[in-house]
Amino acid sequence: MIELTLDLITKDSFFYSNLIVIPLIFNEMMKLHYYTYNLPFQYPFQISGNRTKTHQPTLVVILELGNFYGIGEAPAIDYYNVTVDKMIATIESKKQLIEKFALTEPDRYWHYLHHLLESEPFLVAALDIAAWDLYGKMMAKKRLYEIWNTEWTNYPLTNYTIGLDSIENMLNKIKEHTWHTYKIKLGLPNDIEIITEIRKNTNAKLRVDVNGAWETNEALEKINVLKDLDIEFVEQPLAKDNWQGMKILFDKSPLPIIADESCVEEEDVAKCYKYFHGINIKLTKCSGISPALRMIEQAKSFGMKVMMGSMNESSIGTAAIAHFLPQLDYVDMDGPLLLTKDLATGLSITSSNVSIEGKYGLGIHPTLS
Repeated sequence: MIELTLDLITKDSFFYSNLIVIPLIFNEMMKLHYYTYNLPFQYPFQISGNRTKTHQPTLVVILELGNFYGIGEAPAIDYYNVTVDKMIATIESKKQLIEKFALTEPDRYWHYLHHLLESEPFLVAALDIAAWDLYGKMMAKKRLYEIWNTEWTNYPLTNYTIGLDSIENMLNKIKEHTWHTYKIKLGLPNDIEIITEIRKNTNAKLRVDVNGAWETNEALEKINVLKDLDIEFVEQPLAKDNWQGMKILFDKSPLPIIADESCVEEEDVAKCYKYFHGINIKLTKCSGISPALRMIEQAKSFGMKVMMGSMNESSIGTAAIAHFLPQLDYVDMDGPLLLTKDLATGLSITSSNVSIEGKYGLGIHPTLS
């Protein structure tokens, strides 16, 4: 275990040159460290397809260079055939190549990793996040959102996700966690009954996430009812490859339709244009911060809404999402709220505010043990 400190550490001989530093000044390469965790949920987390989990396995990586470090995270998701063990096996086989890159700009490192680890987007995402954190501390001496020339104003606040359960239990979760916006997981025969009962018990904003469980005609019928229940939008109502059905919904739905499983990589943004009203970007799925920045720019050029979503990351991965807030229309970054164990401090998420404590990079203090 290496000892970590969030404060920027300098050397007398260190030279900053307009955000560009050649790490060979330190006369050493980056060192890669990794750690694994199995983070428990407060409640069993269930989505459509009877997919339930009680813990979130996750991989944390650290890029160490001189007296600086950057940290990143990649949760493992069975749906995408991503496991912690597979990511570790890749690290062990490619570790020297991952470490040998002379970091000057994170985007260049991402392109290097993208080709080196082309079938490992989750691992690339963790390393890319760590590279941005390192860059922000060692070179830019800024928080990430400052590097991107965005201001910490007028940002969206995260929803709180209510996983599938009995109606009674779903209502109890809402009562226990008073929030301004809830994302309700759907995909059961009694979807309308669930939302009707929830709406009776809260005036909060409601958005629903179906995770691809509906058929086209079913979606049209349910969405028309959801409109009358004052639902904000519907996320991924149909299977990810049901493009014909999505075109029908895009043309006929009275509510905005947001792509999740249908929008994974950069090239998917163009595919979703005129099939969805917006996209939900997941840093792990798209392979990190660097491609996410490009996806946002492309989606906005199409006039699409932009959301960024959680894969139940701890505050490490969630901090990376937080820096995008000024660029987003919606956000789902409630991982630390759903888990009972966290891996960092310095990121504060409430129903009315998001704040970042640290001055540079991700702005968090890892608490790895």
